[in-house]
Amino acid sequence: MDTLLLTLIVLPVAGACIGVLSGLFGVGGGFLMVPVQYFLLTHFGFDQTIALRVAFGTSLAVILPTAISGAYGHHCRKCVVWKAVLPMGVTGVVGAFLGGTVASHTPGAILSVLFGAVLLLAAWRMVAQVSSPDGCGSSGTSVPWYLAAGFAVGFFSGLLGIGGGVLMVPIFILFMRFGVRESIGTSTVLIGIYAVGGFLAYIVNGIGVPGLPEYSLGYVDLLFVLLLAVPSIPLAQLGVRIAHRTSPVRLKQAFSVILVVMGLKMIGVFSVLGIPILS
Repeated sequence: MDTLLLTLIVLPVAGACIGVLSGLFGVGGGFLMVPVQYFLLTHFGFDQTIALRVAFGTSLAVILPTAISGAYGHHCRKCVVWKAVLPMGVTGVVGAFLGGTVASHTPGAILSVLFGAVLLLAAWRMVAQVSSPDGCGSSGTSVPWYLAAGFAVGFFSGLLGIGGGVLMVPIFILFMRFGVRESIGTSTVLIGIYAVGGFLAYIVNGIGVPGLPEYSLGYVDLLFVLLLAVPSIPLAQLGVRIAHRTSPVRLKQAFSVILVVMGLKMIGVFSVLGIPILS
């Protein structure tokens, strides 16, 4: 199939799925965007390291407008805990820029495996508590904890080209006792903030690097951004509507599945099994 035609088919479909998932679960969708872009770029003959870094940087650039769309929908339904946003946002941007810088110079394989293990542990905890009463979002979490959590999530966001929602949502639910919808809404706001630090790091560290795609700005492919973001932005609103029509228990169960898939992906299980779309 012609390379341009393949790109025009695959990326908008992926963007549509990402938009729904972002609004529904408060995640950035990097776990879908990164492998899809990596597959296309390596299929087109780009170096694997270049392809991976471009996939990470481009994912973060798409996450920003998609998250803004979803965040607006959750805010209108009063499901954003704003007292957590400022402290986590400030340290998260710093962490995301640092993570993106680290990823631009090192493979980060060990951290990827550790992150996957953390996600699997979070999934196990989520399943264990799935029938417990939903939190009310009125926990006494202190500002230092918000600052520390924000930096950690932001770092992994920049390092692995993800929005960070797969880590934030279980942290909010399991440790800060937020309601599941409040967790998703607050996560949606923060992943947009974190994406700024991450994709700027990929732009800065990719300027002048040889072998990049034709329409790249650093490690961000502007053509890919356009094809992914155009469908993802409006469909994030659809995800928000679905989230607010679904019971908290069902949302926790569905999010646990997302965590398991993401955790296995980070550990490398899908690569071993030869499943390219998830590798």
